[in-house]
Amino acid sequence: MKTLSSFLNCLNVLAFLRALPLALACLAGAATAAPIQVTDVLGRQVTLPAPAHRVVLAQARHFQVLSLLAPDPAALLAGWSDELRTSFAPDYQAALKRFPSLAQVPVVGRHTPDSFSVESTLALRPDLVVMTASFAGLAPGQAAGESPLIGSLEAAGVPVIVIDFFIQPMENTVPSLRALGQAIGQPERTEAFIAFYQKHMHAVAERLADLPADQRPPVFVHAHAGALDCCSSPGTGTFNDMITYAGGRNIGADVLKSATGKLNFEYINARAPQVYVATGTGSQSGKGLAIGAGVDEADARASLARLIESNRLGALPAVRSGNSHGIWHAFNDSPLHVVFIEALAHWIHPDRFADVDPAATLREINERFLAVPLEGTYLVDLRAPSAETGTAPGAAPRTPDPQS
Repeated sequence: MKTLSSFLNCLNVLAFLRALPLALACLAGAATAAPIQVTDVLGRQVTLPAPAHRVVLAQARHFQVLSLLAPDPAALLAGWSDELRTSFAPDYQAALKRFPSLAQVPVVGRHTPDSFSVESTLALRPDLVVMTASFAGLAPGQAAGESPLIGSLEAAGVPVIVIDFFIQPMENTVPSLRALGQAIGQPERTEAFIAFYQKHMHAVAERLADLPADQRPPVFVHAHAGALDCCSSPGTGTFNDMITYAGGRNIGADVLKSATGKLNFEYINARAPQVYVATGTGSQSGKGLAIGAGVDEADARASLARLIESNRLGALPAVRSGNSHGIWHAFNDSPLHVVFIEALAHWIHPDRFADVDPAATLREINERFLAVPLEGTYLVDLRAPSAETGTAPGAAPRTPDPQS
């Protein structure tokens, strides 16, 4: 009997030893699944029981932010809008090449609040929904509790965080990054990018700290150039804030009191912009600025020349001096606006930013952070660099890539 008892005890010990790794793993999982509390751009304290791994993006354009903060952003997606496929088709194809599983991500709406389906979203069992305040139907200063959309999701037990890289990009970019990075369990990677972002932003601000008000040249940012009737322009917020930050004066801000609007040719010509910047996404076949994923630099430059001619902008001082450029429009609703701001500063104040190379900044972001690198042409000058100086007329000399 004693022998049998000893034998059974041995079996129990063996069973315990076999189960020990699993028990330890469960304990470790419980430890890493501690509740997470984040603060979104509305100042809301949002608590998640664990890092989110089933995320719904109300606007798929914010996939690029996930690509900055997570090594496998596709694995986090439970659902998204159809925006990347339709409005940013070249970028969607580039992302699909890296992460084929994106083709199976369910669509919960287009990219407008009226098309967003709460029912379809809840059916996906998300543990986080990400949206902007305007998407939630909130005016500036309005409390989140007044959003029926946020209320419906939270009533069903789904946490919602509000981010913003568009309405107040200078104030809300870092809080938005930090909230999302913490929510998906990537605080270290997020803080590394925030440090990079702030270093480059502060460098621009420091060089312009003593800039007199009368040395801010007029700048015309021609939004969605060629894809829309001439001429769409930023008004207040968004691009206007970036132009101001880079030491310029947005010619649209004096007459457009919304984020975007339309300027007529007579007004543009009268304001005599010293810097012209066309934007585009490359999504409109045969229309607009050819720029972005998969676009050759020569093709981007040729399309920039065509749209300037077709919109009768050739007499502008910026065009006559060669200080005319094209840039990827999607920099405007992303932390990657740091590249756009460096480019603007380089074009507006070539004397102060001769050694700043925004293309080198983008290359470093590609190498260090983006899970889906931006491969193609995202910045272009109207004229190719000259053989003698390596610069385009009216542009600052190019120098070797600076150390970051």
